Amino acid sequence: MKTIQYSVVVPAFNEEPVISETHNRLKKVMDEIGEPYELIFINDGSSDRTGEILDDIHRNDPNLKVIHFSRNFGHEAATTAGLDHASGQGIVIIDADLQDPPELIPAMIEKWKQGFEVVYGKRKQRKGESAFKKTTSALFYRFLQRMTEINMPADVGDFRLIDRKVADALKNIREKNRYMRGIISWVGFRQTAIEFVREERWAGETKYNVKKLLRLAWDAITAFSYKPLKIATYLGFTLSGISFIYLLIVIFEKVFTQKTVPGWASLMAISLFFNGVVLIMLGLLGEYIGRIYDETKNRPLYVIHKAQGFDEKSSKNE
Repeated sequence: MKTIQYSVVVPAFNEEPVISETHNRLKKVMDEIGEPYELIFINDGSSDRTGEILDDIHRNDPNLKVIHFSRNFGHEAATTAGLDHASGQGIVIIDADLQDPPELIPAMIEKWKQGFEVVYGKRKQRKGESAFKKTTSALFYRFLQRMTEINMPADVGDFRLIDRKVADALKNIREKNRYMRGIISWVGFRQTAIEFVREERWAGETKYNVKKLLRLAWDAITAFSYKPLKIATYLGFTLSGISFIYLLIVIFEKVFTQKTVPGWASLMAISLFFNGVVLIMLGLLGEYIGRIYDETKNRPLYVIHKAQGFDEKSSKNE
């Protein structure tokens, strides 16, 4: 049996319109490279025919392996499952929507052979995306860089090639609220970028709505930064100082002047403002405590319903 040189990990959720084309383009690229490879598609609990199509393709393509989750566990868990089951020395992570071009993989491999252990695709242009999404995405990456001490490159998604030693390091990181782009930056190693133009979706619709994007952003910030808690502390001290100064002013006016102490309207406004600040700080604490609670439960990151193309030992839940 030949040693697999490259693994291509492809998370997929409700990608029925595009999944066959994704397989065709990936297979064409990897066949042209001419070295042993495997394609690992992770069916992340799809409710359409994505899983059935992948099973049909698997019957005709010995290089294709399929992992079916028992339900939708999310993109980060699907990526993790692919890395856990990949056996290649160089492992490519790419989404199934074809916005990231499979044809860039040979260039990534060339950089990898030069000694880089992480080669990520950097978007120099994003076609088919609204001005709002482009702007908010740019602001988020800049904000994240300021909030964390980890060097996370801007305008970079999940499309990348990582070395086997990087994948082995990632297997030891089993935190539940995962932000894989940040985790890969955190583990270090020698990294470089290849710029490309991100195309519009080949077919289908994006699975990342505003709510999911905000959740991903919040996971990224809370997973790699304690600054929100520090900001809450600074804000608490600042408002306490302002409140103390205001108290001194009220006492002075009461004792030394004939001015009337402000009435219920001003008191209620101040009370509501401070109560709002306190609730915000409690919410921040709750988010971090909730993540601690998730970690202590020690549940698996994903549950596999069925796996095609793997031996029985390797098809395990994590």
